[in-house]
Amino acid sequence: MKSERLRAGADVLLLAPVRGLVAEVGPVLAALESFGPEVVGLGLSLEELGSLRRYFVESEADPLVPLTTIETSEVRGLCRFGEARVPNPIWVEFLRWSAGRDVAVEPLDPSDDRTARLFTENIGYLELVRRTVRERAVSRKPPTPSTADEFAIEWDEEVAGGRGSRDFARARDRHLVRGTQRIGQSRSRVALIVDRERFDGVRELLAGSAREPIGED
Repeated sequence: MKSERLRAGADVLLLAPVRGLVAEVGPVLAALESFGPEVVGLGLSLEELGSLRRYFVESEADPLVPLTTIETSEVRGLCRFGEARVPNPIWVEFLRWSAGRDVAVEPLDPSDDRTARLFTENIGYLELVRRTVRERAVSRKPPTPSTADEFAIEWDEEVAGGRGSRDFARARDRHLVRGTQRIGQSRSRVALIVDRERFDGVRELLAGSAREPIGED
């Protein structure tokens, strides 16, 4: 897990665990306990948060959810470093942790509809074809680095390394940081949890937001 404490209006603790790796749950929850946030912002959409709560936190039995080929390949590659689960156990265990505590939870990614629009605005036909080819290639042969942290970065670079994909990721991160600025106006201690590969981009935007608010795209 990557983490950093920044001043971006509020006191912000940025946490970026490796998606899917069970071993990351403990460090995330320990960091939250130590920091004592008033609100936790998540790199999830409102719809994603609602589905996780409904089907994996509040439900008595987890639903059977078929995985795509690339999801299956990512989990198999990640299992070299320990137990891995889908959906991301970071989100599920965090929501269970937050349920008994006086801490607000805010999904900060764009809505599913807005995400779809951002995708089409930034990723044209040729980039989509290239991205599909890269996804198939990495599914057949996942990266084999020496650490889970490196795996998360290399996986993302393989799948979403094109310019349009990077622009799409940047647009999502800008939306998330604007939301962080918003909730930081009324709270002094904000924790922010994102997937590991988003750490550098979100950190850069947060550092810049301390000097100048991020406007709408």
